[in-house]
Amino acid sequence: MKQFEILGKKDTRSGFGEGLLEIGKKNPDVVALCADLTGSLKMDAFQKEFPDRFFQTGIAEANMIGMAAGMTIGGKIPYTGTFANFSTGRVYDQIRQSVAYSQKNVKICASHAGLTLGEDGATHQILEDVGMMRMLPHMTVIVPCDFNQTKQATMAIAEYNGPVYLRFGRPVVPVFIQPDAKFTIGKADVLIEGTDVTIIACGHLVWKSIEAARQLAEQGIHAEVINMHTIKPLDEKAILDSISKTKCVVTAEEHMLNGGLGDAVAQVLARHLPVPQEYIGVNDTFGESGTPDELMVKYGLDTPNIVEATKKVLTRIKP
Repeated sequence: MKQFEILGKKDTRSGFGEGLLEIGKKNPDVVALCADLTGSLKMDAFQKEFPDRFFQTGIAEANMIGMAAGMTIGGKIPYTGTFANFSTGRVYDQIRQSVAYSQKNVKICASHAGLTLGEDGATHQILEDVGMMRMLPHMTVIVPCDFNQTKQATMAIAEYNGPVYLRFGRPVVPVFIQPDAKFTIGKADVLIEGTDVTIIACGHLVWKSIEAARQLAEQGIHAEVINMHTIKPLDEKAILDSISKTKCVVTAEEHMLNGGLGDAVAQVLARHLPVPQEYIGVNDTFGESGTPDELMVKYGLDTPNIVEATKKVLTRIKP
């Protein structure tokens, strides 16, 4: 089984900050807008380097999205930054009408997503944003798994023409993707090859899935682990190639069960290859205040629950 070296521990929002600065140096059309959360989004380095290309909109997220849409008409590539809850739930109308409908080249960059926002509680812990964004025509949805991949994705979306939702987080997590790895929008990464069960994960749950695969291997169960960093467009070929071998799947995400990665995978399987599927995700409830680790354990988004779901799905395979 492939072993992954932990290269350190960093928050994925810092990967966004570094990627934004680097792509800003390479592409003068890149501009950045922030809704009064420059430090939290790690956009301060870009602001310092390119003060004429940085726009502080204040706590006016709807206006920020409208400004970004307008900037694309002049050929700019705007990156908007705020918490995921404010990036989507607060401005869904503006995103739908001004960005997705007219296919504007806006990059909606959303930090502090999911339960791992932590102590700020349910009002800030959006768990339905991936579903909201992937239902919009023309919208690309990306959920990278660590610091390096978030940096890579931040730079890659500048070369993609069209609206993008880029989701990342607050907590410090293991870094295991190589800094020079290639990031291709819409192409999943098979991290571990296996024959018994497929585990498809995104975001913070990718490392948890790697940990689960290690534990399962010790018990003689060989799991294939896929990092589905792009939720839309979904890499259907990677899904079907893997599950054609394993005949069952577990999906894992820091998101509501409704509308997220699990639903996207289930739609593919319902059309092409119906097999048993188990889900790791938040089951139709809001979050609460707590540390990120406490919340991930309480809501079942951890390594032991992935192991348990894997064993459960294996019992559902028909002989």
